[in-house]
Amino acid sequence: MKKLRFLALVLLLAVLATGIAGCGKANTGGETKNPDQSTPTESGEPQVEKIKLKIWSPNDELEITKELCEQFAKNHPEYDITWEFEVVENADSITTLKNDPDNGADVFVYPSGGLPEMVAAGLIYPITYDIDNIKALYGESAIKACSKDDILYGIPQTPNSFFMYYNKDFYNEDEVKSLETMMAKDFGPGKHNFSFTISNSWYIESFFFAVGCTLYGPDGTDGTQCDWNNEMGFKAGKYLIDLANNPKYLEDIDGIGLSKFLEGNVGAFCSGTWNAAQIAEALGDKYAATVLPTIKIDGKEYQLSNFADFKAYGVKSSTAHPKAAQQVAAWLAGEEAQLRRFKEINMVPTVVTLLDNPEVKANPAAVALAEMTGKYSTPQPTTPQLSEYWAPAEAFGRGIVNKEITEANLQQRLDDMVKGITTRLAE
Repeated sequence: MKKLRFLALVLLLAVLATGIAGCGKANTGGETKNPDQSTPTESGEPQVEKIKLKIWSPNDELEITKELCEQFAKNHPEYDITWEFEVVENADSITTLKNDPDNGADVFVYPSGGLPEMVAAGLIYPITYDIDNIKALYGESAIKACSKDDILYGIPQTPNSFFMYYNKDFYNEDEVKSLETMMAKDFGPGKHNFSFTISNSWYIESFFFAVGCTLYGPDGTDGTQCDWNNEMGFKAGKYLIDLANNPKYLEDIDGIGLSKFLEGNVGAFCSGTWNAAQIAEALGDKYAATVLPTIKIDGKEYQLSNFADFKAYGVKSSTAHPKAAQQVAAWLAGEEAQLRRFKEINMVPTVVTLLDNPEVKANPAAVALAEMTGKYSTPQPTTPQLSEYWAPAEAFGRGIVNKEITEANLQQRLDDMVKGITTRLAE
């Protein structure tokens, strides 16, 4: 009997020992581990997370992007990263992601004007990692263009807008401040004072925004609102008619404005940094760039104000690694990366401190674009209705250039344009 009691006591002690050991294992992190993580070392070193990230990059940035990602991996030993790179251009990224979100990149570059479309489709992840520091790095207009409903969805990489190049043989730095001053000069046969693209809906808004008109409400969020057919809109339309009919003006259709500007037969030409290299080479010491000029209506000066669009780094909403993806996006759009792109491919930065960099300040196009988007541009609307804007505005501009729109039918054509801008095609 004593022997049986002794055996029972031994068994009880064994069970208790097993339980205590099990509890000790649980407290030291001995639970089932994540298959994507390595076992922690006895020295207490942090776990290394194994992840795979797909990155989309424009072709001209691909090699820089790969090298920056390699540097990111060195800076973040907490990750064991397998990279996958694909060439997808900025203009194509949103459509590509919509068509096949499952195979979309974790991190990609997109045009900020397409943000409403991605948010509405649930394709983009909000930026939450290190948000205060990220916002402090960039200008207010850049952050606003990459936000919707006060939520940041992208990290601005570079402005994507236009400004005005000019030939110093035609104008000095004071004359280019006013389009009236520029158009008043006479350069003789075969010369044009100013070249713009009225027939392009990415350009024509500059005149309506200048006089205080709004597109989709004051903050660009109300798809039912557009006041381009009000009294000031009519005056902006009348100004465009007069400008297009002026023989000193040259509409930039099929590249004719750029071509004649490169030849030295146009005094000022409006475009973006994508033409900077060839313009600088063609004009030499006559090369200059500045913000868009003012226009005068009823004796009052109005500053032309174009769309402020930005190329931004975003994160796919369904990424398996949201924190790491946001960190990569912030790194690829950060100060070091932006300075490198500026030096190697002439990409204008958005990091505020870089605008005071001596190399940046020595570049006329970079300075003009940064000043235009930072001070005078209007952020593109953030309503999905923006997709209905482009065709009606272009048709209106073409009607002016083709002289189909006159002062007599201007109000009706403005009304038609506004109706198209604020109406869904499906309705």
